[in-house]
Amino acid sequence: MTARRHIASAFIVAALILCGFAPATPAYAQSSPPPALSTPPSDAERALATQHPREWANLTPDQRERVLENYQRWQSMRPEERQKVQQNFQTFRNLPPEERKRVMEGLRRWRQLPQARRDELQHDYARWRGLPPDQHDRMMKRYQQFEQLPPAQRERMMQNWHRWQQMTPEQRRDARRRLGLWRQHPQQP
Repeated sequence: MTARRHIASAFIVAALILCGFAPATPAYAQSSPPPALSTPPSDAERALATQHPREWANLTPDQRERVLENYQRWQSMRPEERQKVQQNFQTFRNLPPEERKRVMEGLRRWRQLPQARRDELQHDYARWRGLPPDQHDRMMKRYQQFEQLPPAQRERMMQNWHRWQQMTPEQRRDARRRLGLWRQHPQQP
């Protein structure tokens, strides 16, 4: 997959996640939806159900609840937010089927994450967006290099990275000294 597609996929998924909008996601994607409504409570929601009677009739009560939640969220968006979501959805629809499947799988996994982990990832993504373009480019280049490694080598690198994350700052300093990396990273916070 090209770098452009990786970036596009990441931004599409992030946009869908951050907006809380998954247009191609089946209504039953939530693991434990709230109690179902048999009839939409507002006039606008009743109009939505009336406009699509066959589809509405085929939904389970849980699916109807999810549709109404998404519709309420859509109605509460500002016009520029709606436009952005529509653009992201169109970009998603233009992806090849296998790429759309990967995006939807990522979204499914996202929804299964605990809220604390989602918050952490959203914070990391916001930090990523705030980086200067040259840092983005370097990180993407490193990621592409990583992706091209043989699976066994990628696995070793991930294990090493996890071990590094578990180290204290003192242990990291010692490891840098032993590996001769001290001059490259003298004062890391």
